[in-house]
Amino acid sequence: MGSVRAELMKLVRRPAAWLLLAVALVLALTFTYLIPYASYAGGTAGVRTVGGLPAMLPARLVGNSLGGLPVFLGALVLILGVLVVGGEYGWATWKTVLSQGPSRIRVYGAKLAVLAVACLVTVLAVFAAGAGASALIAAAESAPADWPSAGDLAQGVAAGWLIALMWAALGGLLAITLRSVALPIGLGLVWLLAVQNLLAGIAAPLLSWVATAQKGLPGPNAGSLVAALGAADTPGVERLVGAGQATIVLVGYLVGFAILGGAILRRRDVL
Repeated sequence: MGSVRAELMKLVRRPAAWLLLAVALVLALTFTYLIPYASYAGGTAGVRTVGGLPAMLPARLVGNSLGGLPVFLGALVLILGVLVVGGEYGWATWKTVLSQGPSRIRVYGAKLAVLAVACLVTVLAVFAAGAGASALIAAAESAPADWPSAGDLAQGVAAGWLIALMWAALGGLLAITLRSVALPIGLGLVWLLAVQNLLAGIAAPLLSWVATAQKGLPGPNAGSLVAALGAADTPGVERLVGAGQATIVLVGYLVGFAILGGAILRRRDVL
């Protein structure tokens, strides 16, 4: 617990962590509520968009809150994972940390525990911000505020937490493998924002084996899981597999990333 408290203190006092959370909330609100509502309220030549309002009401809270995790919000969480696990490389403080007594695995486990807390806070914040925005829209338009059930909300938060933690664990693995911060962030963003979208949009329609192989990749499974929970058709969100398979695959990636990162850290020089 001492290592966990130390890592948590470092994260709370790190401005980059709060900046990433702020960016995640701004992106979620802007592209899920602000821009769609501006289009609905104004529309072309003052004509309101038909069918646009239901997508912004509280009934769609779960899907709207999860829609960005397969790609855009997932990229921010991956950056957080790189910063939390790879910060010791950037600051050259691994020797300082380990000389205090804890083993490498204990420090690494503490970093993963803090990442789990940070991912849960991020997901809850996105849900809370979406709830506020959808409630305001419903009140402004005198529309019914039919909220999801407690079970649906819990299921959505759990799914979002799983996806976010999986991406954060990947960021930590990249940081340990490359022993740096900048390069893991760059490679992670290239994969999330470019490669997996190119595979889905260009390669998969042309090559059947690519279409089959992508069903085992983390991004498409994350997109399938949030699509099953009501997320709209946004980049990275497509129901290629069932929710059960997607959950199993994502758990497998999360465990695999975490174990592999710990194994590399334990066996290799930290410098």
